[in-house]
Formats: sequence, C-alpha cells, structure tokens
Amino acid sequence: MMNFITDGARNFLPADLFATSEARAHAAFRQLTERTGAGNDFLGWLDLPIQTDILDKVKSVAQRLRRQSDVVVVIGIGGSYLGARAVIEALQPHFPTLQRTNGTPLVLFAGNNISEDYLADLKSVLDQRDYSLIVISKSGTTTEPAIAFRIFKEHCERKYGKEDARNRIVAITDEHRGALKQLATQEGYDTFVIPDNVGGRYSVLTPVGLLPIAIAGFDIDRLLAGARRMREELLQHDQVSQNPAMQYAIIRNHLYLNGKTVELMVAYEPRLQYFIEWYKQLYGESEGKENKGIFPAGCIFSTDLHSLGQYVQEGVRMLFETVISVEHSHHALPIPFDEQNTDGLNYLQMRRINEINQIAETGTRMAHIDGGVPNLRIAIPEINEETLGEMIYFFEFACAICGYMLDINPFNQPGVEAYKKNMFKLLGK
Repeated sequence: MMNFITDGARNFLPADLFATSEARAHAAFRQLTERTGAGNDFLGWLDLPIQTDILDKVKSVAQRLRRQSDVVVVIGIGGSYLGARAVIEALQPHFPTLQRTNGTPLVLFAGNNISEDYLADLKSVLDQRDYSLIVISKSGTTTEPAIAFRIFKEHCERKYGKEDARNRIVAITDEHRGALKQLATQEGYDTFVIPDNVGGRYSVLTPVGLLPIAIAGFDIDRLLAGARRMREELLQHDQVSQNPAMQYAIIRNHLYLNGKTVELMVAYEPRLQYFIEWYKQLYGESEGKENKGIFPAGCIFSTDLHSLGQYVQEGVRMLFETVISVEHSHHALPIPFDEQNTDGLNYLQMRRINEINQIAETGTRMAHIDGGVPNLRIAIPEINEETLGEMIYFFEFACAICGYMLDINPFNQPGVEAYKKNMFKLLGK
C-alpha cells in the first residue's frame, strides 16, 4: 500500500499544524464527500473504482484492436491522453519499440500538439503498419485532436476502405451530443461514453484511460483494485491523523501560504515521467485560478540533478518537493568487477544498482532539506497496476481537498478558453 511520509517537511511546519488546520480540512473533506462544494456536478470520478459494468466491453474492444493492429493511435489532448500515457509508460519496457511482446500493439499518441512534422512522421509510420484509431473528445471540435483525427480518418479510409476503417476507429465521447458523437453514430463506430460528471483530467479510470491501457496489455482490473483500495482508505477516515490526502492538502496549503509556491514532483524512475505530466495537468488546471495556486513542476532525478540540481539547492526558496519513492525494481543487474578499476567503482560491486539509486535519493533529500526545500514522500513498494491505481485516486482526492481549502472550484478551467479565443480570431474563424 502507498505510504505518505512527512518527515522531510517537519522542520518547516509548526508542531500543531494538523490540530490547527483540522477544522478547515474537515470542512473541505465534507464539501467533497457530501458533494456540496463548488463543481459538485463533476464528482463522478469519486465512484469510478466501484463502477465496473463497462469493463467487459472495454476488454472486448481492446482484444479486437489488439488482434488487428501493430499500432494503435490514441487521439486526444490534456486529460484525454495524459492518464493513459502515464500508466502505459510506467508499466511498459523502457524501449517499447524494441522490446514489444508478441501480439501487443504499440500505443502512440496524436492530437496533443499542432506540429506538422509530428503528424507527417506519424502518417509515414502508419503507411507501413496495420493500425487502429481511438479518438477521445467530448465535443469533437477541440482544435488539436480534431485536426489529427481528420488527417488519420482520411488516411485510414484510403488505406483500408470505408467498411474496414469503420472497424478500426473507436470514439470515446459525449453520450448524446457533439460533433464526434454525431459522426460516430453516422459512421457506426464503436463508442464509449465520457460521463457528463467526470472532467477530462479526472477521467483516467473511465474508458478514456482504461481502453488504451488494456490495449497495451496491462491489467485494468488490478488498476481499479488499487484505486478502490485507496478510495476505501480515504472515505472511511475523516480525521486528519488517519487520512493521508487531508494531511497532504494541509501541508501543501501551509507551505503555499508561507512562500513555497512551486511544487516539484520528483521521481527517481524515468518510467514515471508521464505520471508527473499527468499530475501537472491535474493540479495546474485545478488550482491555478483567481490568481491562486501552487505551480506544479516535475523532475526525474538523478538525471535532472545535473541540470536543475543547482537551482533546487541554492535558488529562490519558493520550492518544495514531493518525491515518489519506489522501493523495489523489477530486475537485478550486477555491477561487473573490473581488474584495472580505472573508474574507481569496484567498491560498489556488492551493491544493487537499485540500492545505489535509493541512496542517491536519500542523500539528495537530505541536501535539499538542509538547503531549505521541504520534502514530502509518496512511498510505493514497486511500480505496478495496483500502486498506480492507488496513486491516481490519492492525487485526485487530495487535489479536490486542496482546491476547497483555497476557496476555489477545483473542477473548472475558465482560463483555458483565453488562448483559444485569440487563436480562433487570428485564424479567422
């Protein structure tokens, strides 16, 4: 089970913080769980781990696409792709194009940028591979995925003919309305529903995330089981001393009010890079409004210690870190003995590389704390479907409490429309 550890922040917090913040955190907890707070029409994600009626269809469609595809392209942006990508990249081999398991398609992503070269390069890949498409959009008119879908729908129909292409395209969209829903009904695509009461950044445990994850060969039952276990843990404890999401929210709020306005989410496993990207959207869109909110950033250590480490250690003291700490690796790789020992590493021969990585994590955490950077820690035994499910639900639940403690609506994103209005005006729409 995931463990939330606060030791590295203790020196930066008053001893009675939880006691003095209990009433405010409990009020936020009740706003969330009793569904009385702002944005309460977007709380469907709270119950997703126990809603399993859609799983048989998800698995059936995933198996069909797996059988007919070398590549499956997931077209979406923001929450429509980040959750799926976070889980897939955390679980798949580091070099998936070279380490693919027979029968497992390579899941690629489009519609998350407007790069002509990216789309052209992907199109050239699809010229040479059997593929299927999953298009994810409530409206069907969001610019980035709409452009990508128009290009690859046309390519798919030319390559396979309209009838076969129809069986290679799956739409995940609104149940009743929108351009994509209309097209899917007209063309006869397999469809899944994005629930009206689940916002995009909270949608990873709907078919938005579950279908691509199942296609990539991972166990969505175990993913939901981990989320379900965390849901039970958080809902049954309304006291701060027993609820890690409330503790996390209280500490973040205190640090923010005392000048720590940037949270650096850190992992020492590169496969968690896109989990950090998912966290950045979740917290950035949820908290960043009304001129409030912690800025979410991310690093992969020890890699980024050689680029940003100096700033973290001695730059402006506006940072705190939340470290995802992984206890066990999946492989054991010995360090060879070298008779000449020119690199001086023979003293490490009896140590596991994972042990060295953990020591680097401990030493870095100590240095950063000494340098004035509070450290929180999310400890998991290993990276697998269940621990990812636990962390997904934990961060979603804590994010909602954080938003209510800031007196904002954590489920809207009014500022997202500003750039779109300017872009459409410049395009002459």
